[in-house]
Amino acid sequence: MQLPGGLQENFRFLVLEVCKQVEETLAFLQAPSQRQMERITGRDDYIDGLKSLIEEKVYSLLMSTVMERRQANLLRSVNTIATNLERIADFAVNVVGQMQYLTDPAFVNAYDHPPYFKEVKEGLDTILEAFTSQDISLAFRICQSEFHLDDLYKGTMNRLLQELAQGRNTGDLVTVLFIFRYLERMGDSLLNIGEAIIFALLGERLKIHQYQALRDSLANSGMNTPISEVEFESIWGTRSGCRIGKVQDKAGGESAQRVIFKEGNANKLASERDNIARWESIMPGLAPKVFGFQRDNGSASILLEYLEGCTLQELILNSETEYQENALFLVTETLKMIWQNTRKDRASDGNFLAQLLSRLDDVYRVHPHFKQSCQSIGDLALAPLEESLRQLQEKTQGRLLAPFSVFIHGDFNANNVIYDHNQQRVHFIDLHRSADSDYAQDISVFLVSNFRMPVQRSVLRTRLNRVILDFLLFAQNFAREQGDATFEARLCLGLIRSFLTSTRFELNLDFAKEMFLRSCYLLDKMNNHGGRPWEDFRLPPHVLVY
Repeated sequence: MQLPGGLQENFRFLVLEVCKQVEETLAFLQAPSQRQMERITGRDDYIDGLKSLIEEKVYSLLMSTVMERRQANLLRSVNTIATNLERIADFAVNVVGQMQYLTDPAFVNAYDHPPYFKEVKEGLDTILEAFTSQDISLAFRICQSEFHLDDLYKGTMNRLLQELAQGRNTGDLVTVLFIFRYLERMGDSLLNIGEAIIFALLGERLKIHQYQALRDSLANSGMNTPISEVEFESIWGTRSGCRIGKVQDKAGGESAQRVIFKEGNANKLASERDNIARWESIMPGLAPKVFGFQRDNGSASILLEYLEGCTLQELILNSETEYQENALFLVTETLKMIWQNTRKDRASDGNFLAQLLSRLDDVYRVHPHFKQSCQSIGDLALAPLEESLRQLQEKTQGRLLAPFSVFIHGDFNANNVIYDHNQQRVHFIDLHRSADSDYAQDISVFLVSNFRMPVQRSVLRTRLNRVILDFLLFAQNFAREQGDATFEARLCLGLIRSFLTSTRFELNLDFAKEMFLRSCYLLDKMNNHGGRPWEDFRLPPHVLVY
């Protein structure tokens, strides 16, 4: 693949000059000379200039030319590679600079440094071919240089630490440790270069372990598409902590196979896999199918069915009232059926306040001003937040339980529900928190997920308020049908938690304060309920209207 604007020649020269820099650094370690040191430091200026020239051309092309995303990704990749090549050259100069601190320059030759240079040189020699041919296997080979250099460095460092413990030649030993540390850091830059080439091919920045997980997941799932023939499109804006993306054939078309790839915490993804299996037994087709799952030490990857449709959040903000009402009807009917079919007549505790207290530090980290000695709403003085939370926890713990449990989603945000208008059905996604629990948790999360949508236009807020109040009415009717007399008190606990913990994702101070004060208002209302039965508690609906 050719680069425009003379970049191809600049890029080739940069790679060649860095290769030469590394070769001469090895020669200098074996036989130091002033002339060779001057050549190395002089070449570093030339390399810096080439890198700056490439950077200038890349930015100029990106800003002045309308181009396809693939071409733009190629230019971004070149810039990343150039930056890391310049770092490798800098590390070479740093290695040469350390030699002046040795009492005897030959001291370094007692340690096996040629394998380091061999590994770096092989990685550098692969760059041009890997980039030009867009060969993902060669890019992977470049990435592996980092792991090989890490292994070499571990052995060298262990030897140096043992010798340092003997208390002899400490100055020389520390200097040699620095030299090998710079050689090891060349591997970090090679890893970045390999990942940049993968980015140019796949169109997304993937760390090497994520690339390996995607490659292995596709192979183990039985899909026939090789990794080099897929497009990866990240799904941003999630808070799951996982890398999530849509994967499909580059050829595209309606018949192209599409899946969702997730990579992240192994326990979380294993829980999602197991919960999907249970959802499938409760209501087939509600959750996405699992095409593949594999675990690798502390992380795992999963391939899921790509579900057609849009999220309920997108629908509420962008569609006609008719579609919104239809989607909400499908959601409520689906929930009602699930809750009826999974009901177990044993008390359950949503642990709302315990969840809140566990996340309070994260709230304070984003909004430290919320941690004050006292708060007020108008003329109403409120006790310090944590004191009020502890008081309510003492009043409700073990005394405010749901009379039965159902299987809940666990993170029932509006963007975790997919609405398929053509098939007239809904799907649930992001299911790692599903469990038998209090359905008031899903209700409170759904209500606040709509409230906290960062839109201010009156027409959209009116639409959101209608969805919120209609959903609240559905939940109240269901609770009444089930003889659940304490539902509104438990829902209030859930809203206190959801309003307050949602502020950690909101940087708009005014809007965050709205949610914070509503949480405080509900908290105070529950604390002031006194010794009256929780069955008599009523949630004020206006607290959900913005």
